[in-house]
Amino acid sequence: MIRTTRVRLVLVAVTTLLATLTGCGKEGSPPTKGPAAEKLPTYEVAKGFRLPDSPTWQRAWKRGHLNVGVKEDQPYLGERDPATGGYAGFDIEIARMTAASLGFDPKTVNFRTVASANRETALQNGQIDYYVGTYTINDLRKKLVGFAGPYYLAGQSLLVRKDEDDIRGPQDLAGKRVCSAAGSTPYQRIRTDYPKATLVAYDTYSVCVDNLLTYQVDAVTTDDAILIGYAAKAPDELKVVGRPFSKEPYGIGVPRGDNALRYALDDALEAREKNGDWKRAYEATLGLSGVPAPAPPAIDRYRAS
Repeated sequence: MIRTTRVRLVLVAVTTLLATLTGCGKEGSPPTKGPAAEKLPTYEVAKGFRLPDSPTWQRAWKRGHLNVGVKEDQPYLGERDPATGGYAGFDIEIARMTAASLGFDPKTVNFRTVASANRETALQNGQIDYYVGTYTINDLRKKLVGFAGPYYLAGQSLLVRKDEDDIRGPQDLAGKRVCSAAGSTPYQRIRTDYPKATLVAYDTYSVCVDNLLTYQVDAVTTDDAILIGYAAKAPDELKVVGRPFSKEPYGIGVPRGDNALRYALDDALEAREKNGDWKRAYEATLGLSGVPAPAPPAIDRYRAS
């Protein structure tokens, strides 16, 4: 139940925004908070770059652009403006800067929204050349695709309403309604490690946040990087609580077996971290949430089995 007129007005506004982000609402003006195009970094394109040992790179070079899979409903990470069709966020900047290192003008990158459940298939079938979208590196996924990076270390956390004082961490979830994406790692972790919580699942986190704002659930759980983006959209109504209770290293997914592309992306990330592009990209996107740029994690140049 919505308790005040002020909260009702905020819910209408935020719910409309979240519906728009998931493609369910009408097209309208872009969110008032978000990356400003004129403040985003520009990336120097590598001249004369060639990667003959990468079949993925060779196909992209022949077509004249990269196809990169991303998310479209994650504020400050990967977000699509339904009015213009443009994408913005930290993951989008990671895709653009690495494209520049591979010899492609970032303006030519073709972004494609790919749902989490379809990432491996899209890479295996050649629908995308690589994927940048809160993609946690783990051993199971390494059997299906390759990973460059990681480029960011996230951790599972909790998003609650600003007036919530009883939930300060996962230890307080007994008897609480907790929402997450169906089949996701955060959902499975709550079910396994905190079985006294009542789990609610939807296809997207934006629906979970909508239900949180309307008092239908008590908390939303996923990676902290995603949650701080939602909290930044409605700072008077939402907050992230407690310390992260998992480690989620975000990597760039590539077709399994294309080690030349994977290592080239590792080189690109390392170079962009050293020259300051990584930090500038963070500050222009995810940093707008108020969370300072962390130190980027060490690149894991693993050997594929």
